[in-house]
Amino acid sequence: MIRFFDILFSLVGLILLLPFFLLISLLILFDSRGGVFYFQWRVGRNNQDFRLIKFRTMQVNADKNGSLTVGVRDSRITRVGFWLRKYKLDELPQLINVIFGEMSLVGPRPEIRQYVTLYNSQEMKVLSVKPGITDYASIEYINESEILGNSTDPEKTYTEVVMPAKIELNMKFINCPTPGNYFAILIKTFAKILKRKK
Repeated sequence: MIRFFDILFSLVGLILLLPFFLLISLLILFDSRGGVFYFQWRVGRNNQDFRLIKFRTMQVNADKNGSLTVGVRDSRITRVGFWLRKYKLDELPQLINVIFGEMSLVGPRPEIRQYVTLYNSQEMKVLSVKPGITDYASIEYINESEILGNSTDPEKTYTEVVMPAKIELNMKFINCPTPGNYFAILIKTFAKILKRKK
């Protein structure tokens, strides 16, 4: 049932948002050197790697200086990228990942391999389901980059505080993957983004 809603909402979203996608693409191209999209290997269901798609929000090769985004004014983030990140618009191309069956609209955010290697046996449970664009952890930690930006050791804060807390929140949906919970998370996500806009 959830897969049906994933495909339906993603197809409708891609069709309706196509003009918006084109506008964002032009803004990215005019704002900084590089392509429109950013591809990154992430770890998905059953510990399998897949290429996650985002709108590019950083300077080319910015990830060579670290995989974490630290603060809302990380110097690597472009002017357009700042606004795309603030309202989570950079995540929209992941609707394509959903269509391909690599992701769901709702599920734990997929990590890069570097951090998955730190999971303990219980935390590995997040790899038993499809990763998602949003879930309870995404809602709770919508300001994650600000939290890391205020830390004296962002890497340690992420691996020892933020990541374990997010995985614990991931379990809320993993342990109860009902359509009702699915829709509740989608509604809460939109509400959180709109509140952030205000």
